[in-house]
Amino acid sequence: MYLKSKKSFLSFNSNEKKIMKNKNDLAKVPEVTLMFWIIKIASTTLGETGGDSVSMSLGVGYLVGTAIFSGIFLLAVSVQIYQKKFHPVIYWITIIATTTVGTTLADFVNRSIGIGYTGGTLILSSFLMASLFIWHRTLGTVSINTIATSKQEIFYWITIMFSQTLGTALGDWTADSSGLGYLLSAVVFSTSLMIVAGAYYWSSFSRTLLFWAAFILTRPLGAVVGDFLDKPVSHGGLDLSRYSASFILLLFIALCIKFSPSNAAQKSH
Repeated sequence: MYLKSKKSFLSFNSNEKKIMKNKNDLAKVPEVTLMFWIIKIASTTLGETGGDSVSMSLGVGYLVGTAIFSGIFLLAVSVQIYQKKFHPVIYWITIIATTTVGTTLADFVNRSIGIGYTGGTLILSSFLMASLFIWHRTLGTVSINTIATSKQEIFYWITIMFSQTLGTALGDWTADSSGLGYLLSAVVFSTSLMIVAGAYYWSSFSRTLLFWAAFILTRPLGAVVGDFLDKPVSHGGLDLSRYSASFILLLFIALCIKFSPSNAAQKSH
């Protein structure tokens, strides 16, 4: 969605200058380019089909599914934090891990606990806002261009996990509770992303705010696309195999990483 340009995606403040000692320092996150957003949307869609494959198709349930994917997420994020520099494969594996645990966790909160999509969305929104607030109060910024230390990464990945979980709940609420269905919901979220892109190119809105808005919006888009692929035709879906859809998405992501390698961010996105 955002093409690489001379214009910074985030602007530096005094706190960021202290963290990023010189302009040649490399963050442990990728540059935000068009390919970044393509892989992000594919990853969120995979998170939906993959999470449902385990919790629903295998029949283990949302709680057990959440436990399984939480373990995978903790392992992936530990490996990611342990690395001294940016590794695309490790980074995207960790992103996918957040989307799968986000899928099963949101479904558990919304359905098993019985608070519904609206209640789940409100609770998860509160968690996300709290994560961003604590991150900002602790480090003075929630910019992602300075993700280079363990403390920064911990805040980064916790915030991402909450954003992925919220996105699942928001996608379900839009498609089911509001009655828009999967395709129309996908149009709503795609349009919202285009509005964010327009704000990036033609406004002076905070680049930090725009990045997180886009990052959060890609999750419900992936959620409704994933549901559209595997839900029964009677429910507005294509009734495709969750396993087949997950495999195709995983292969697509792997090919994107291999043939369009991303670089570590050198400065603001």
